[in-house]
Amino acid sequence: MTKTVLRAAFVALVCGGAVSQPVQAQVSLIAKGTLTSSAAGPYRDLSGLNYTLENGAPANLLGGLGSGIAYVGGDTFLALPDRGPNAISFNSLIDDTVTYIPRVHTVRMNLEPNHKSGLPYTITPKLVDTTLLSSATPLVYGTGDAYNVGSGKPKENNFFRYYLSGRSDNFDADRSSGDPQDARFDPESIRLSNDGQTFFISDEYGPYVYQFLRSNGTRIRTYTMPEEFYVAHPAPTTDLETSMNTIGRIANKGMEGLAITPDGRTLVGILQTATLQDTAEGGDAANLLRMAVVDVASGRVLHEYGYLLTTGSGVSDLVALNDHELLVDERDGKGLGDGSKANVKQVFKIDLKNATDIRGMDGTSAAKVAVDKTLFLDIVKVLEDNGFTAAQIPSKIEGLAFGPDVKEKGKTIHTLWVANDNDFLQDYEGTGTNPNLFFVFGFTDKDLDGSRYIPQGEDHGGPFGGGPFGHGGPFGQGNPFGNGWF
Repeated sequence: MTKTVLRAAFVALVCGGAVSQPVQAQVSLIAKGTLTSSAAGPYRDLSGLNYTLENGAPANLLGGLGSGIAYVGGDTFLALPDRGPNAISFNSLIDDTVTYIPRVHTVRMNLEPNHKSGLPYTITPKLVDTTLLSSATPLVYGTGDAYNVGSGKPKENNFFRYYLSGRSDNFDADRSSGDPQDARFDPESIRLSNDGQTFFISDEYGPYVYQFLRSNGTRIRTYTMPEEFYVAHPAPTTDLETSMNTIGRIANKGMEGLAITPDGRTLVGILQTATLQDTAEGGDAANLLRMAVVDVASGRVLHEYGYLLTTGSGVSDLVALNDHELLVDERDGKGLGDGSKANVKQVFKIDLKNATDIRGMDGTSAAKVAVDKTLFLDIVKVLEDNGFTAAQIPSKIEGLAFGPDVKEKGKTIHTLWVANDNDFLQDYEGTGTNPNLFFVFGFTDKDLDGSRYIPQGEDHGGPFGGGPFGHGGPFGQGNPFGNGWF
């Protein structure tokens, strides 16, 4: 047995997780690349925001691209930063957050055969567009008076557009964290609709899942999560919010991952860690992550399933192989950017087809019926096999996306693209080298051990997507001109 298998098996015995023996996958690293500049200059995006934020960082600082990534087609991807450069000290009373406007970057990354030594392919990421995210209706912003800072309202706001913001005090204290009119937004994962006209983003603050127009970044819909995901008393800091609540997602550990089934009809969102109430139960419940399966067209939560952490400290993303199987990114927070050595960055395969719905169950009961998981890819091991040291592997391996297939001697190689969140600290004012990195892993159908990979747009129904709810899409049932924008 390899060290990875022993470690996973041992933790499974201790935590009660259902971890199967890993498949004999030959998943390999085939390319890597960095993105540190654009036409606007080094470490600058294409937002056109030419001013400084409250903490002195440029409003157009390029960073954090790997919180989430999504494949568009050809050589084009969407890359998602989180709530902004709050790793730069500013004001601890608002978790060092600033009025950074969340945005989506369009990045071109073409796999080219490498005729030199090293990996078989090369990629040269190029930033081609930056889209700011906003609402067509007014949002709630903090005044900043209690913290001796200015308003959390972006100065770009106008009558037709109200921008979302990373500021942690941009919320209505009289409502739960599920209020969609809160301006605060901490994006974590992104998925493209099948028609390519909109994208869906999951968030940690609410947690929310929002749908936006790809053309201009305007929010057109909010998907309501299960009530037990929300906290009743939002607060501007992690510690304060945790102390004020006993039910709901843990602060800064909300809806971290988001997948869309190949038919485009179903979203699957997962919390980064256990909820407050499950954590309080202790035991296996403290390692239970809840997943919501949502019908895109109707907005209904169809199912809730449990995922049990066995090796990492949380989950960062997930992608759908087909209409019932997914790959899940489980990781610790160690590695480059943390000043330590990476240990756990693993991708597990799970199957929801015969999973038990845990709605109404306490954490202890739900943990007993958590989905089975099989190790698919040990990122640390593969990167070390390719010359990386544990200290050079990014601490926040967060974004997952399938990309274009390539052909090798007549054999089809599928690609899994993996990105890091560098917390906007890529060489910023002497913080050290921690660039936006993209890794491309190749795998074959054989590596899936009987599972089938279906590219997005090529599926036509299944246990979640088919049935009475239709196809959804930007002009289908339910959004934005059907049964409600918000």
